[in-house]
Amino acid sequence: MADHMVIASGRSARQVGAIAEKLAERMKQITGRTPRIEGKDTGDWVLIDTDDVIVHVFRPEVREFYQLEKMWMPADALSRVRDGARPAH
Repeated sequence: MADHMVIASGRSARQVGAIAEKLAERMKQITGRTPRIEGKDTGDWVLIDTDDVIVHVFRPEVREFYQLEKMWMPADALSRVRDGARPAH
């Protein structure tokens, strides 16, 4: 696993790929290590793994379909969302 997870969206497959590519370049500049990238060829969902941080970049409809935010949300926050209440801050 990783210490942190970032979930982001791009408006098109091209933008998702560009975001992932630029982020990978920047991470290499900062850390000196090349992150692992999955899914860049299709551009629907790109995963960038830097070991400490995992970044998911989605097209909006793919992000909506998979709903990773709900999967990783604490159980008590998820029950509030299901009940229609706003998550606590």
